[in-house]
Amino acid sequence: MFELTQRLSAVALLVRENRSLADIGCDHGFLPVYLLMNGRITKAFACDINEGPLNSCRALVARYGLEDKVKCVIGDGLKCLGEDDAQDIAVCGMGGELIVKILSECPWIKNASKHFIFNPMTHPEILRKYLCENGFEIGTDKIVKEGRHYYVVFDAVYTGVLIPRPESYYYLGNITDFAGGEYLAHLLKYLENKEKGGARLSEVISAVKEKMK
Repeated sequence: MFELTQRLSAVALLVRENRSLADIGCDHGFLPVYLLMNGRITKAFACDINEGPLNSCRALVARYGLEDKVKCVIGDGLKCLGEDDAQDIAVCGMGGELIVKILSECPWIKNASKHFIFNPMTHPEILRKYLCENGFEIGTDKIVKEGRHYYVVFDAVYTGVLIPRPESYYYLGNITDFAGGEYLAHLLKYLENKEKGGARLSEVISAVKEKMK
């Protein structure tokens, strides 16, 4: 049995037990296969827009004899899923802007029974802002260090409640452990460079500096 990367392990921990999972952008299919082999989920939809990764997923599924529990689907974002196919939906390994596009093109995401797990590789602030402005509540929010890189992993559910948030929230979310301050130092440098380019980020920068104390 294989082990997941630290990034995917963080995603796996947020998937609820005894649910059907949709893995959007499944790549090689490690997440659904791992969760099924460990008895965490009942079935899975492994979705990817590219045939190459999906073929790798099919091979992994066959290797572990899970053809009856994993449906490999080629398609764009959530368009290849029906509303009742999965209760937990993981959207990982792509930029925050693309995840927002995927969500905004899906007519059934505002459903309180759905549990979303996200791993935006870039611009998590864009995704958090979209969620907050569309009635989603962000729950667990964490930083995962893998090698020299830092990744953000968080989950969200639809409540329909719009809660005003400061701009800094979209960058810092509900994170409580900032990996010893290294992530904050990286974020601060990024924000200061954006401000030099004309962005108005003084409130965000002040909030980050406060977290660094």
